[in-house]
Amino acid sequence: MANEKSLPLYDKFWVKHTFSRTMDSLTLLLLLLLLGYRIFCHDSYTFPIFVAVICESWFTFFWILIISTKWSPAHTKTHIDRLLLRVPEAELPAVDLFVTTADPVLEPPIITINTVLSLLALDYPANKLACYVSDDGCSPLNFYALLEASKFAKLWVPFCKNYNIQLRVPFRYFSNSTNPPNNEHSPQFIQDWLRLKKEYESLCRNIMNAEQNSIPLIGEFAIFSNTQLRNHPTIIKVICENKGLSDELPHLVYVSREKKQQHPHHYKAGAMNVLTRVSGVMTNAPFILNVDCDMYVHNPKIVLHALCILLDSKGEKEVAFSQCIQQFYDGLKDDPFGNQLVAAFMYLGGGLAGLQGIFYVGTNCLHRRKVIYGLSPNHHIQNGKKDHDITNGKFSEKKRIFGSSKGFVESATNALEGKTLAPDHNIRKYVDAAKEVSSSVYEYDTAWGKEVGWMYGTTSEDALTGLKIHTQGWRSEVCSPDLIAFMGCSPQDIITVMVQQRRWASGLLDILLSNHSPIFGTLFGKLQFRECLGYLWITTWTLRSVPEICYSLLPAYCIINNSTFLPKELGQWIPTTLFVIYNISTLVEYLRTGLSIRTWWNSQRMARITTTNARFFGLLSILLKLLRISDTTFEITKKEQSSFNESAKENNGRFIFNKSPTFISGTTILLIQLIALVTKLLGWQPHVRNGHGSSIEEVLCCSYLVVCYWPFFKGLYGRGKYGIPLSTICKSMVLAFLFVFFSKAY
Repeated sequence: MANEKSLPLYDKFWVKHTFSRTMDSLTLLLLLLLLGYRIFCHDSYTFPIFVAVICESWFTFFWILIISTKWSPAHTKTHIDRLLLRVPEAELPAVDLFVTTADPVLEPPIITINTVLSLLALDYPANKLACYVSDDGCSPLNFYALLEASKFAKLWVPFCKNYNIQLRVPFRYFSNSTNPPNNEHSPQFIQDWLRLKKEYESLCRNIMNAEQNSIPLIGEFAIFSNTQLRNHPTIIKVICENKGLSDELPHLVYVSREKKQQHPHHYKAGAMNVLTRVSGVMTNAPFILNVDCDMYVHNPKIVLHALCILLDSKGEKEVAFSQCIQQFYDGLKDDPFGNQLVAAFMYLGGGLAGLQGIFYVGTNCLHRRKVIYGLSPNHHIQNGKKDHDITNGKFSEKKRIFGSSKGFVESATNALEGKTLAPDHNIRKYVDAAKEVSSSVYEYDTAWGKEVGWMYGTTSEDALTGLKIHTQGWRSEVCSPDLIAFMGCSPQDIITVMVQQRRWASGLLDILLSNHSPIFGTLFGKLQFRECLGYLWITTWTLRSVPEICYSLLPAYCIINNSTFLPKELGQWIPTTLFVIYNISTLVEYLRTGLSIRTWWNSQRMARITTTNARFFGLLSILLKLLRISDTTFEITKKEQSSFNESAKENNGRFIFNKSPTFISGTTILLIQLIALVTKLLGWQPHVRNGHGSSIEEVLCCSYLVVCYWPFFKGLYGRGKYGIPLSTICKSMVLAFLFVFFSKAY
């Protein structure tokens, strides 16, 4: 028994992807050969060759970042049996559960309550759980949906636990079949199943009726009568209160923080910091699990799996958070918009797991509260050039860091010192204290968003918060049990994909250009060098758009100008071999992940489209921010459950367009390629001025790009939402003809 208790709670295994390593190394060698050929084997340097050298230098640098990130993949295996042997169920630590939503239209309440219901039904002592739902939209509809869901939860949670139901999210559980599972023969089970299905359908009807008809703002809803989206007081409602019994529902608390138009609210990061403080004064659990409103629990034992990592004797000293991989349900066939990221999480995410740890991705993550409060592995909190021991500091210093609430400062001190206090199950008496720490002015002159909590200053608060934690010297681990931990809904149309990608692009570049840059984290902090390269890989996504656009225009420029940018004679085999090797290696990675060839092609095509469209406009938004012309905004992506979404079935992976300027660059690139091909076909090229003229290689490059942008080509002739708006086409035509004019002139 003693030996079993001393065994590690999780094991870490390193994987050798020999084929992937070989192909990646060969790709790098060919890139270096191409650059060497450009530099040493050319007699003259024309404008297109000069541009090609710059672009290919960037691609080589970017590929080095990718190889470094992928080189040492690892995965973990957790042992729940060992955890329960070492920590009896009654002594398991408390966990606070955070759910964030911001818009009842883009994030329908039915999605949010399904996520909440799956959290309330976790395989974990209910008296150790408290679920906090942040509603940044201050919507009475969300509050109403949670009230109705809490009534249903009193039936749903016991049903799941009594019958050991694995899939504990109602909309998925009841959508699998219209009848009870055939392998269940208990008459009582069938009776309960039919009753629960009827109750869930009634719950959905009530919420749909509330969406269509305004909710009377009386009684509990009266507080919503004088609220506006950006101007309202704090609203905190204790919907369910656990009296300390494991067979009751966990605490369920609705939180809508105060907002005033003259005070910044810092989007999701601000909401997460308010939840941290509210939970700090109410329950103060040592661990925090945060999920987005659309990421339901798929593995009811996931908290136990994550705690295996965080409570392990080694992990307890080194690991700040346990991150589960994002995975999605009901994805469109062959992933036409390339947003599932399955292969990326396997190869690049696995590679990060073998370094200082995977990035924090903003959801599906179990954090240590004391790390969120700024504690570093050596128990010091960073403050400028000095380290202040927060556990021994004076109240005035703690007040400067955590704010003026005495109750919260005391709870933060207990959390930082690792004190586990007896839970106070009467959390309603802390509502006034919770309102104090969620006011719009509470964070002024404090360290929130700068030294403690979720970091401010970017729309990618998750990446910045994880970077800050890694810079302090903490590690992170991937938690990947055999049964998928969480499942969410991915964007169902190209417009939502573009919004999401543009937000990521601007936020990540913001991090790179700030004083939180990973380069500074390595030079002045404890961010490991290869982990820094991994962060550089993700934060330079946006910058890649410029060489990508320039390189995509080079073949057309050379055809119109009758010049060349590709090596000739023996040198022409370098880019050809490079193209073949790269595509074979990525294709094999997708096939090994269990994906189809069509999925691989869609991913390659979307990489071109998102880089030259969404990420390019993300770059422009940051340039406008640096020039102080406009600021970046946090755009919420639309969440849809395919079970309720008829439009997703109607679109069926087809590209739809709107008047967003995001589509201008892609349409322009396509038109330029078409003009170049027509120029070559009709022989409208000028005479060769010097050296070689354009050849079949440039024609093949243009043709490849036309195939990549084929959805845009169909959009030129499509109608309605499937067609590119005439205004976008006109703007793109002007840009394309300007490009042709300057190509001929110079």
